[in-house]
Amino acid sequence: MHPNKLFREDDRHRLFSFVKERGFGTIVAQTGEGLRGVNVPFVADVADCRLRFHCSRGNRLVEAFGSECDVMIVVNGPDAYVSPDWYEGENQVPTWNYVTVHMQGICHPLPEDALPKQLDDLSAHFEAGLAPKALWTTGKMDEEVYAKMRRHILPFEIEVTDIEGTWKLGQNKHGADYDGAIVGLEGTGDARNAAIAALMRERDA
Repeated sequence: MHPNKLFREDDRHRLFSFVKERGFGTIVAQTGEGLRGVNVPFVADVADCRLRFHCSRGNRLVEAFGSECDVMIVVNGPDAYVSPDWYEGENQVPTWNYVTVHMQGICHPLPEDALPKQLDDLSAHFEAGLAPKALWTTGKMDEEVYAKMRRHILPFEIEVTDIEGTWKLGQNKHGADYDGAIVGLEGTGDARNAAIAALMRERDA
């Protein structure tokens, strides 16, 4: 997390709601081969502060996940390079604006019969974001094929014990410098830069 308190986000509900909406992150754990990470989609339960995900049986982290282990989860939002040319003031330097959440937790395996519901919940979450497209469901698959695919993955759950967030959106800049960064980001025509600019406008509203 960024050490500057101006960039810190302490609202746990906002942080976990962001995590739920993103639904994708990097899980890092200690293994016999050292630290290893895996990128996974997940289902987040805001009320219980838990994440449910699945992982390939062939992944080197499965052994660690199979017995309770401490993990770190990183969930990133939009990010953007900010050019000093966009500020009105002189003697500025480049920086990077970004949104990120870091979590710590305890990972443990779930019963294999929990996998179908977990997969259904996962696809339902992301399919909902594609409306008005009709929802895809596992019912569209041949059951034998679907069952064969499920045998290659295992379900897990993380109990989140700590959560921290950084919303680095130029809070240390003011007036024309802050506004100039927004206009500069929007002027690039890049969707990622536009997302950061929108968050900066939202914060300034």
